[in-house]
Amino acid sequence: MSRHHAGTGAPVTRGMRVLLVVAAVLVFLAGLQLTLFPTRTAEWFSWTIDVPMTAVFLGAAYWSSAVLEVAGARSRTWGRARLTVWPVLVFTALTLVVTLVHLDKFHLGAEHPASARAVAWGWLAIYAGVPVAMVAGLVLQRRATGAPTDADAVRRLPSVLRWLLAGLAALLLASGVALLLAPEWAAGAWAWPLTPLTGRAVGAWLVGLGWAAAHAGLVDDASSVRPVGLTGAAFVVLEGVALLRHGDALDWSGWQAAAYVAGLAWIALVSGWILALRAAGAGGRGSSR
Repeated sequence: MSRHHAGTGAPVTRGMRVLLVVAAVLVFLAGLQLTLFPTRTAEWFSWTIDVPMTAVFLGAAYWSSAVLEVAGARSRTWGRARLTVWPVLVFTALTLVVTLVHLDKFHLGAEHPASARAVAWGWLAIYAGVPVAMVAGLVLQRRATGAPTDADAVRRLPSVLRWLLAGLAALLLASGVALLLAPEWAAGAWAWPLTPLTGRAVGAWLVGLGWAAAHAGLVDDASSVRPVGLTGAAFVVLEGVALLRHGDALDWSGWQAAAYVAGLAWIALVSGWILALRAAGAGGRGSSR
């Protein structure tokens, strides 16, 4: 049975490509604010972040997600693009909930600078609209009847890589859910101080990344999971730069800092392996699903 039978070999709709490009531009701008002005979030971001390391962590996460969305927009088939759409939907929906829970912390009132108010209202509009647009895009994609795009047969991932993806997904999802549901308690296991709002914001990112890792393992195709490898590599590099800039926020004598670096190393290993499979044409062929 070919991969086209399940619809994953069909072309990505124009609407979905446009949506992913717009999302990439928006997350790039969010990352730009946090990366360039991590100590001026009271003026240039949706809410005030007191710990610059948190700001640059979130900025790096936004920029790495731009890589994911551009990769999805450039994908030939839905089989590859779907790995970029679902994590974005999950993350944006969770971030909308986090925003509504902590709405009093956002720079929406007249007492805040005009620049911060503009960003905060834009944030609210984006996170209220993007999940709805993503769902609509998925419905239209499912109804698309275009001719399937030529694609190679499925090349299954090595079993060790699948286990690494499963373990990484479990770790990221568990950590993210803990930060979302009990941020004050879970912050004790984080590498630098987090407030309930920043803890939940980080948690939404971890759940999104964990979803991407889990989905990649389930898809089990060396070609289709390449966007996840690109995103993971970008995330590790950008978070490494964040550590060089504001790593003094971490207590390097504690286990939390070591666990954080080990988590980045795990993502780097999985991402590098995914990219190496494509470059070397490895990962033996299996039957298509």
